[in-house]
This record gives sequence, C-alpha cells and structure tokens, in this order.
Amino acid sequence: MSAHNIAVVYRKELTEALRDRRTLISTIVVPLLLFPVMIVGFASVASMLVDKAKEESPKVMILGGGDSPAVIAELKKVEKVEIIPSAANWKDQVINKEVLAVVDIPQGFQSELTQQKEETVKIYIYGGELKSGLAADKIEKHLDEYRDTVVKDRLSANHLPVAALTPFKVDRQNVAPPEKVGGAAIGGLIGYMVILLCMTGAMYPAMDLTAGEKERGTMETILSSPISRTDLVLGKFLLVLSASLATAALSVISMGLSFWAAQHFHALNFGDSSDPNTLHIQIVPWAAVSVFLMAIPIAVLFSAALFTIALFAKTYKEAQSYLTPMTFLILIPAFAAMLPGVDLTPKLALVPILNVSLLCKELVASTYHWNFIAIIFASTCVYAAAALFIAIKMFQRESVLFRS
Repeated sequence: MSAHNIAVVYRKELTEALRDRRTLISTIVVPLLLFPVMIVGFASVASMLVDKAKEESPKVMILGGGDSPAVIAELKKVEKVEIIPSAANWKDQVINKEVLAVVDIPQGFQSELTQQKEETVKIYIYGGELKSGLAADKIEKHLDEYRDTVVKDRLSANHLPVAALTPFKVDRQNVAPPEKVGGAAIGGLIGYMVILLCMTGAMYPAMDLTAGEKERGTMETILSSPISRTDLVLGKFLLVLSASLATAALSVISMGLSFWAAQHFHALNFGDSSDPNTLHIQIVPWAAVSVFLMAIPIAVLFSAALFTIALFAKTYKEAQSYLTPMTFLILIPAFAAMLPGVDLTPKLALVPILNVSLLCKELVASTYHWNFIAIIFASTCVYAAAALFIAIKMFQRESVLFRS
C-alpha cells in the first residue's frame, strides 16, 4: 500500500467530482439550505398559519338547546365564533369542513343543572384538523368557565367558600435548564437529519466512482494503471468519505447557524419568554462539534457500504436501484430514535445507526454519557472497518468488477 499512489488516485477523483453537478448539489447545496428552510422557514410559516387560524371566526353549529336558553346565550358570547342554525346533515358539513365544530346539548340540560344532576355536552370535530380543533378549544374553554360559574353559585347558595372546590393545588415545575429541554425535544430530529445527509453525501460519489466508471468504460483504463487494487479502492473510498464528511460538516454548520438565527429572532421560542416552562430551542457550539465527531465513524461506514454495493452494478441506474432499498434500511433505525421512550441502553449502544442517532439526541441536549459514547464510537468504528475491508476485497474480484 502506497500513500503516494492513494493520494494520486484521490486527487484525480476529487478533480472529476468537483466537475459533477449532482455531487456538488448533494454535498454542498442540500446541507446548506436544508436546515435554514426546515428550521427558520417551517417554524415561521407554521407560526403564521396557526396565528391566522386563531384570528378567524369559525362556524359552529349547535344541536338541541331549545329548552336551555341560558346555555345558548353563553355560547353566543364566545368571541370570534359564528353560531349557525342546526341542520340534519351536520356530520357531512363537518367532514366537508363547512362547519368546524358541532356542540350537542342534551335535552333538558338546563333543568338537569338546576337539579344538580350530571350531564354531558358533546363537541363533534374533524379529528386532526387544526381549525376544527381551535374552534372546539374556544367552545370548550367557554363552557369550562360557565361550569365553574355554576359550581360557584352552588357553593354560594350553600354558604360554602369557593376554596372548598379546590382544597389544594398541584404545581408542576421544570427543573431542567431550558436548553436541555429544547435539545431533548429536537435532538432526535437533528440526529436523523445528520445521518440522512451523511448517507446522501456519500451516495452519488460512490455510484459515480463504481457503476459510473463501468458505464463510461473507464474502469479498465484505471485498472491497467501501475497502481495496486488496494491503493485504487482506498483512493476512491477517501473521495467518497470526503464527500460524506463535507456534507456532515456543512449540515452541522448550517444547523448551528440556523438555530442561532432562530433564537436571535425568537422564531423557535414557543410560549411566553418570561415563563420558565417555555420551550427554548437552541444548540450550544460544543454540542454541534460533538454531533460532527460522532458522524465521522458513521460516515466511514456509509462510504464503505455504499461503495461496495454500488460496485456490483453495471450502470448508474442499476446502482440507484440497489441503493434505494438501503436508504430505507438506514432511515428506519435513524427515525426510531425520535420515538418517545426510546433511550440509550447498553444493548441499543451496539445497534448501528440507531446508536448514533440516539447519542446525537443526548449530545444536542448537552448530556454526555461517556461510557455510551465510548461504546458507540468503538462499535461504529468496528462496523466501519469491516465494511471497508469488504469493499477492498470486492474491488479485487474480477467477477464483481466485470460482471455481465
């Protein structure tokens, strides 16, 4: 193995890669733009849409209530809500979003309240639809206030203090720093995106340096050069790894700058900024550096694995068909880290990809479990070394390089 020969191959492949538009887009453009668009753009648009929906006056239908005028009068006091007459096809109107909520008042509701009997007011909504949920929230909040008024009147009639209704209160207090709470909330997403971009950055160079060489008919020319197969594959592998690491580095930089900008303009502070329980989302610089360092062994693993698989393809299109299923195999464990209740354990620390994604979630929250970090880094390095060893062996097999 010659370092000089490896460097020659690397420089040659790097020069060609910099001329490839697909490689530049996947390596530079996508990681630089993804996080600003996702973090600042999406958060701003989502906040704008929610605020706009809250300012609208949704149509709300009332079923029944003819014998309960007091309740109807209370519902008509709800601000920014348009009460419309009942209709037989109310369910279809909710499904078609013509009516956002329907309040069903049972027969004899007001008289039952007078007799201190329990009744249930039903609110029908379009489940999962934002505007329908907001309309129901307005109605439910006003009905809760009306219920409290009824209870207070009952207590007053029996000469009981209002405090008898709530003999004690429960106050939930968050003791974790706001930065850790915000990091834990989005850490799984950050790990998922970094892993996805590491793989994307390595995919196109891996296909171009293997199947692309075969399709262009330049593989034979390269193999006929006075450089050993090991030097050739290591030079090509280092180019794929460089693309993957460049994508990871740019994505982490873009992520840090995006969160800094979002924090500066308060785009990701959900709630009252003076409330200690408000969710503040930010990433400290050392956490971003830690995420990048943990991305290095996973980038080696991806680069070697993608290079090996693409080596079996005869054409660029065939390589894409081979690597597409692998994308799902990688994204499933990366996505699993975002599931609630999935935390780092000694067993999960040995599961490739999932372990790095879970660790990134902890690192973004500035939580450092050094024993898990050592296990994950070491195990991922072992997987990466095994993948690289297989790539070298496959590149030395004529049946793989010139399969018909």
